[in-house]
Amino acid sequence: MMAEDEKATLEHEGDIAADYLEGLLDIADLDGDIEISVEGGRPTVGVVVDGEPSEALHRLIGKGGSTLNSLQDLTRLAVQQQTGERSRVMVDIAGYREQRRKEIRELAERAIEEVRATGDEIELEAMNPFERKVVHDAAAEAGLLSDSEGMGRKRHVVIKPADDFDADDGYEDDVDEDSADRADAEFEEAELGDVDGADYDDAADDSDGE
Repeated sequence: MMAEDEKATLEHEGDIAADYLEGLLDIADLDGDIEISVEGGRPTVGVVVDGEPSEALHRLIGKGGSTLNSLQDLTRLAVQQQTGERSRVMVDIAGYREQRRKEIRELAERAIEEVRATGDEIELEAMNPFERKVVHDAAAEAGLLSDSEGMGRKRHVVIKPADDFDADDGYEDDVDEDSADRADAEFEEAELGDVDGADYDDAADDSDGE
């Protein structure tokens, strides 16, 4: 269970992030309410709207969430300027990250079934740290192994049968590397460049998140 002081710290980060995003929305004259939550040991700040997001909000998300990731980085910097500590706050717009999580999860589950059926490893498409974390989690829950391969924007996950483990590869190494902070997602970040996760970022790889 999260300690009260830790929860209070994360909620404070969320409040700072929410104020920053609200200011940006006002400047851009964009509609949207701000919701704050704490989950997975990190604050999440989301811009929520009733019905379909406007074209302007879609542009704020960007292709593959690229603009959203940049906005998340800016928000983290804004929080860090006030707290003096590196922030892992997650920023979402119109539920984009949650929807993307579901899509990646479904993709991972199909690949997992194929690995089980054929006994062969499956190489997935290039993904950012947040997306790779979702795949790693799905593979681990299924009792299979996974590893990240490639560099920068080409970094991707390979799902392997449980008996195909190489002690030098493996999920734990990738999580450390991919997650230097961005990780997580997780929750973690879409091509920010090697920063998030600290490599949730594969700096060249991405950008988090959780």
